[in-house]
Amino acid sequence: MTAFFVTGTDTEVGKTTIAAGLLHAARLAGLSTAAAKPVASGCEMTVDGLRNSDALALHGQCTLPMRYEEVNPFAFEPAIAPHLAAREAGIDLNVARLVDPVRQMLALQADFSLVEGAGGWRVPLADRETLSELAVQLGLPVILVVGVRLGCINHALLSAEAIEHDGLQLAGWVANIIDPSMSRLDENLATLAERLSAPCLGRVPRLPAASPGDVSSYLDLGPLIPA
Repeated sequence: MTAFFVTGTDTEVGKTTIAAGLLHAARLAGLSTAAAKPVASGCEMTVDGLRNSDALALHGQCTLPMRYEEVNPFAFEPAIAPHLAAREAGIDLNVARLVDPVRQMLALQADFSLVEGAGGWRVPLADRETLSELAVQLGLPVILVVGVRLGCINHALLSAEAIEHDGLQLAGWVANIIDPSMSRLDENLATLAERLSAPCLGRVPRLPAASPGDVSSYLDLGPLIPA
């Protein structure tokens, strides 16, 4: 079993797009897949209850049978920071409540499993905890999605420094091109490659419709999968 925690340099940098692409690539390689997005805000009420588009995208790439609630155990309607959404819902959102549902997903023993965070590495939870502490408790290596736009080098290096400071391995990073008109794009990507200690798993251009299949063609699972 191989499992990773997916985080980003910020919110809206394409974590789910990349995570779904990685799961799709694993499926193409003949691996079984499972995923979790433990907490999600910005959900819509449906006949089946609250549903989050990111969690649904991950659910759609799981080859092992999973109920939606197993992928996304904590869903909140307001599109605000998760700890604020949980507070408004009267829920004490802490790491202890998130660990067990994720461990149950990992216990399925899929060949390739992903746990997607929310926002960046230091997203707050209740009681001064942060979502990064979930990855620490689970001991998961981390995949960093870098939203490539002005300022991304600073955000990426600070995120990588925090991940390693917390005692976790940065297993790889993905350059997700948010701003294709960014000045000196190639030079910025070269700087990231020079300064990040982990391998680059792919450079994903801005796609008209970033389906998991399309995204997977730009990703390399090689550094993540044991020989």
